[in-house]
Amino acid sequence: MTAHTPSPLSLLGLGAMGTALARTWLAAGHPLTVWNRTPARADALAAGGAKTADSAAAAVAANTLVVLCLLDDDSVGAALDGVDLTGRDLVNLTTTTPAQARARAAWAEERGARYLDGGIMAVPPMIGVPEAGGYVLYSGSPELFEAHRATLAVPAGTTYVGGDAGFAALHDVALLSAMYGMFAGAAHAFALIRREDIDPVAFAPLLADWLAAMSGGVHGTAARLRSGDYTEDVVSNLAMQVAGTPTFLATAEGQGVSPELLAPYFELMRRRLDVGRGEEDLTGVVDLLLR
Repeated sequence: MTAHTPSPLSLLGLGAMGTALARTWLAAGHPLTVWNRTPARADALAAGGAKTADSAAAAVAANTLVVLCLLDDDSVGAALDGVDLTGRDLVNLTTTTPAQARARAAWAEERGARYLDGGIMAVPPMIGVPEAGGYVLYSGSPELFEAHRATLAVPAGTTYVGGDAGFAALHDVALLSAMYGMFAGAAHAFALIRREDIDPVAFAPLLADWLAAMSGGVHGTAARLRSGDYTEDVVSNLAMQVAGTPTFLATAEGQGVSPELLAPYFELMRRRLDVGRGEEDLTGVVDLLLR
């Protein structure tokens, strides 16, 4: 296979994400075999040039590179139960936990397959649209990743995060957890202004710009976690920030807003302060979360 010849592959799973992946590979000229538990979902792709397999086993047999984009880990096990995986390169884009990814990698290797796990940092409309910024995190077999890097890069950017098969899922959940934390803060902010004569559409750019400006703080947190010195380059120390928390809680009370999204974080800050870490920044909260 030359560098200029689109490589063939099989895709199992044609939900919204699987269909978006399939359409992108087809548009790029990749010979594609597809399978879905509900066969009708493959009809439009077949009209666009995809080959349809009547079973998961047939789809796996059709090509060396086999991409999975199913509902969950149990669906992967059910689809591949009894299927000959010898010599296959499995790329599992199904959302799983790190532990499930590691177990599935061992399972695949026992059956003679190389394994790569993936975490898709995109929604279906971002697939095949480079300027949208979507990408896929990959972990597991470095040889598999290098062998199929060009094909995997067609739907979205690729970021390899290590040989531990669980790392893609771990990065995925870590990043999404930070996203939900941001959404929680934004929800509290909108709740504070909800009953006032403040246009949320006018407020949104201020909020977005502020969050973007503050996002750079993650680099300082990372540096302090690496060095172990949580007082390094601190701008607003923990003691000062804890002293300010009553204002936030009183404002929420005055606006008739529940503090339930902020209070747990404030409690962690107070716990860190109570053990004499007032000169640190907020990095120590990370350690309080570890069980």
